[in-house]
Amino acid sequence: MMALIPKKIPLQSSTLPSLLLINHKFIHCGQRPPRKSLIAMAHDEPNKACKVAVIGAGAAGLVAARELNREGHQIVLFEQTDHVAGTWVYDQETDPLELDTAHTAVHSSMYLSLRTNLPREVMGFMDYPFKVVEGRDCRRFPGHKEVALYLQDFAAEFGLLRFIRFKTQVEYVGRDPKNENQWIVRSNAQKRDVVEEVYDAVVVCNGHYTQPRVAEIPGIDKWPGKQIHSHNYRVPDPFQGQVVIVIGNAASGEDISKDVSSVAKAVHLSARSSTSEFNMREQHAGPGNISLHPMIEYACEDGAVRFQDGCSIIADTIIHCTGYSYHFPFLETEGIVSVNDNCVEPLYQHVFPPVLAPSLSFVGLPWKAIPFPLCELQSRWIAKTLSRKAHLPSEHDMIEAVRNFYVQNEAAGQPKYYIHDIGHCQFEYDDWLADQCGCAHVEDWRRNIYVANGKNKVSRPLTYRDEWEDHYWLEIALKDMS
Repeated sequence: MMALIPKKIPLQSSTLPSLLLINHKFIHCGQRPPRKSLIAMAHDEPNKACKVAVIGAGAAGLVAARELNREGHQIVLFEQTDHVAGTWVYDQETDPLELDTAHTAVHSSMYLSLRTNLPREVMGFMDYPFKVVEGRDCRRFPGHKEVALYLQDFAAEFGLLRFIRFKTQVEYVGRDPKNENQWIVRSNAQKRDVVEEVYDAVVVCNGHYTQPRVAEIPGIDKWPGKQIHSHNYRVPDPFQGQVVIVIGNAASGEDISKDVSSVAKAVHLSARSSTSEFNMREQHAGPGNISLHPMIEYACEDGAVRFQDGCSIIADTIIHCTGYSYHFPFLETEGIVSVNDNCVEPLYQHVFPPVLAPSLSFVGLPWKAIPFPLCELQSRWIAKTLSRKAHLPSEHDMIEAVRNFYVQNEAAGQPKYYIHDIGHCQFEYDDWLADQCGCAHVEDWRRNIYVANGKNKVSRPLTYRDEWEDHYWLEIALKDMS
């Protein structure tokens, strides 16, 4: 079994998650009678077809449904909106709720100007290339609308629409008291018809770009300016003539800074970066009204915001481009699975909770990775595990594997928040998943284009979407895709 390799970057210390040991004790100390898990039943019912609930019809849910259907499982795909493609469907509405509210009303986090930060040939599913379609957005780094159309094409191509219950929200998922290897799923269609059903397995694919995570700023409660999260950013117009602080230098922070700078008086990008990184980035910052700063030290009642470098400015708005939290308000596992400091724990290989495997699984949790192929391989692993064509280790061995993974991450000084960051080992992880399924590894051209794109983004931060030098690998990719 491959253990994910923790980063070798010294970061702040974290506390080793104790939930695994607690759960292990919980199961075996007599509070719950012993059960015969689906893993133990694998030899009793080989190639069994399961009734599976898939939650969410974004990229993860669609490819999960495709893989489950290929394995002959009976599927119901729950989608709370009236369309597929999840967060890739642009919604001009924004969430009226406050930053600290535990629930959001608007699912999409797309802003109007968003273009992908990965080229289309890298983004696409491994067996369904993201090709140029005549009359549509033909750019190599297309806008969000083209990605949504690609996912809609995928759903139509594989006949997935017949499995989807649109405008249906899942309110509750919990183990069936009559059979702990099955799940009760309670859903609500249009806030009218409440349906309660029993499933053999549940695959959670509800995404993780909806629940805003905001920066903690001393003094912010008395600061008089306005705050929003990038989840609610759509267009730059509301920031005309303002002094705006953008927190976060990941993709959304960089894009939104440049977008807002077209109308704002000044934009101050605040991020955790070293001095050398700031010096390098300053040369490519783009419009002259964008300034780079370290993190905010505190905010004042008079409207001033002070940065850790001692610089202080009077700002009108702070935009939090600070990421999102994993959020499963419908899921009840009696404490077996929880989210702590944005780590979903305990999960074997980011997918299966050992105590509940394989009847409960998660798709698409890892970040800093190419998402569509990763979701495809995770889904294939889940589907084959449920049909008994792929086999998991014992519950005890999975618990030990997860515990060792956490120990390695703690020893490397990696905070728990970064547990699902696999940017340093994403292709090794993909290949491990492929080995579990007996399928081909990720293509060499996909790896090389991904690496070339990363280097190009550093050297051409303003124009990397339209200027590149990976022509050799692109030519190989296009031949393979055709």
